[in-house]
Amino acid sequence: MIDLHCHILPGIDDGAKDIEDSLAMARIAVADGITHILATPHYKNGRWTNEKDVINQQVEILQQELDSRAIPLTIFPGQEVRIVGELIEDIAENKIQFIDEGNQFLLIEFPTATIPAFTESLFFELQKAGITPIIVHPERNHAILTDPNELLSLIEKGALAQLTAGSYVGSFGKKIQKFSKQLIEADLVHFIASDAHNTTSRSFYMKEAYRQLEKEFSQKKAEKFKQVTKDIINGELIIPNTPKKIKQPKFLGLF
Repeated sequence: MIDLHCHILPGIDDGAKDIEDSLAMARIAVADGITHILATPHYKNGRWTNEKDVINQQVEILQQELDSRAIPLTIFPGQEVRIVGELIEDIAENKIQFIDEGNQFLLIEFPTATIPAFTESLFFELQKAGITPIIVHPERNHAILTDPNELLSLIEKGALAQLTAGSYVGSFGKKIQKFSKQLIEADLVHFIASDAHNTTSRSFYMKEAYRQLEKEFSQKKAEKFKQVTKDIINGELIIPNTPKKIKQPKFLGLF
């Protein structure tokens, strides 16, 4: 399996604290059936600013450590980009690490509670430049929990979305688990990634999530999610299913 969202690089955000943490995460990832990981440290989320050059250096160092210990895991550079008004300028200044070599796909994180008012216009500018924004963990955004049509509108306009494996298997609670299933049913998410931060409270859960996806939906659905993951990292064209409207869940007291 390929994991397109993971905080495995040591000491640069709220993921692995040091190289030993990174190696422990890597061993769990391999045991979970993961062969390739996109390392996606936070960018401009209010606490960390991990620019492209730093990420690439850290990926190279970690890969050397994995290889020296014969841990069969390949790390690629990525970035979890907090949505900011100056994103277009940051791309022009080569601060942004796309998740494919063709610079066509970008992981975008919203604030926990809101979707910024400039999101639609920024996404339009990105798409004009040939960049597809991928909204990470929409199931944990309060505005989307309150009104899923906020996500529907963005997906209808060409954005993609990534569901977190832990959300789908229940590690963030039953309400988010239920909402995750609704997002899958409505074709409002397009692939699963771990968003793993450690080996305990924020681990991978990828094998469990895909097993559950096959059970609740179908093997075809699981294979579709895996294929989208491969296509994204290879910079291929993604043609998603038509998204559907879902009923507004009453999660107003969740946060």
